[in-house]
Amino acid sequence: MTGKDNILEHYKKICEIVTGDVSAEVIATTFDEIVKEGEELAKLHDQIIVKVPMIKEGIKAIKYFSDKGIKTNCTLVFSAGQALLAAKAGATYVSPFLGRLDDISTDGLNLIAEIRLIYDNYGFDTEILAASIRHTMHVIDCAKIGAD
Repeated sequence: MTGKDNILEHYKKICEIVTGDVSAEVIATTFDEIVKEGEELAKLHDQIIVKVPMIKEGIKAIKYFSDKGIKTNCTLVFSAGQALLAAKAGATYVSPFLGRLDDISTDGLNLIAEIRLIYDNYGFDTEILAASIRHTMHVIDCAKIGAD
């Protein structure tokens, strides 16, 4: 069994244990490879959410997956503009990296608030999944400002 097979089996086991969505990340960076990996991941279990990086080819892939009914989590989001692109492409989730922004003296919580405002203003269904949580107050503060 290869390392890749082990990872895929691991994802299946997680889905059997938990209820709810499970993000499984692609490692590719080209559209065709992201689609190939994402389709393989999505076939594993109906709980799998294909986690796609916020790059140009990733946004194209999110649109492709959305059109095919495959749920996605757009990861590595560092700006409200990126979150807007992800939502317009049809991302199920967007993962702004709160802690990493705080690490470089940028207000990560403000980003969550900006995304919430934009999504509410335009009626996007994309959910905000705060990522790179550094401490318990991040969780509380994100809940207060509307992260899902």
